[in-house]
Amino acid sequence: MIYDTIIIGSGSAGLSAAIYASRAEMDFIVIEKIFMGTGQIAESERVDNYPGLYGESGYDLGEKFRSHAETLGARFIEGEVTKITPKNGIYTVSLEDGSEFETRTVIYAAGASHRKLGIKGEEELSGRGVSYCAVCDGAFYKNKVAAVIGGGDTALGDAVYLSKIASKVYLIHRRDEFRANKSLCRKVAEAGNIETVMSAVPTEIFGENRVEGIRIERNGREETLAVNGVFVAVGTVPGSEPLKGVVEMDSGGYIIAGEDCVTSDKGIFAAGDVRTKPLRQVVTAAADGANSVYSAEKYLSENGGAFREI
Repeated sequence: MIYDTIIIGSGSAGLSAAIYASRAEMDFIVIEKIFMGTGQIAESERVDNYPGLYGESGYDLGEKFRSHAETLGARFIEGEVTKITPKNGIYTVSLEDGSEFETRTVIYAAGASHRKLGIKGEEELSGRGVSYCAVCDGAFYKNKVAAVIGGGDTALGDAVYLSKIASKVYLIHRRDEFRANKSLCRKVAEAGNIETVMSAVPTEIFGENRVEGIRIERNGREETLAVNGVFVAVGTVPGSEPLKGVVEMDSGGYIIAGEDCVTSDKGIFAAGDVRTKPLRQVVTAAADGANSVYSAEKYLSENGGAFREI
């Protein structure tokens, strides 16, 4: 069969799109590579900025999104999309296992993954003291020393979270000021066991079988900090590989699309963290999900499909 749309990704944007696609009575499926995945929101200890659900854990919020979509009849398929091929107004979505699906439109909400530092010891000690999720692994560092690398909201939020568990937290940033919001900067300053290490570039994470320390370069000198764990929070990499050469992207690989989620290929819509946007938050991802379905319905109506009010 040929679907009205295929939603790729089941994070906040993809699940929101599934809810709206269900309400619009579209024929669709959701393809997600992680079993029962709900996106990066699941890694958040607490969500204080989603309207009406103050203090919800990220995991619980993601589960509510998925349950909502399932209740409305959304069908999920587990698999990793490797290629999207447009031909004569139809898109073939190819999965890693060799299966293929055809659709008239694609809502691409594959999100983004954690960016790596690319320094010596990072890969070798990943899972043995190097982590990309403080909420997931922070409990292992009770009364221990941890380092957080980064200067944005995620990094400072991780540092504040870890400060309640670890005996000491080094917050290492390559610039001389943070990019995070003022509220987080204040919380970092107020925490008694967070030491900020500014204008410092990590050069190596070392340890025999587990992380024992991190080397940094600051003011032209190498320094060594003894730590038990290193939490990397230096941004994300968009999961846009299957659409390279199909739609326009910026220099960072993010799919170029506006608030309507329309890409350079009018039948493909980019929603959530994978698209170019000034603010990547759960509330903006959910809004993208709604907008992408509205745009897809409009496209179908203009190209021989039936437009149904959402």
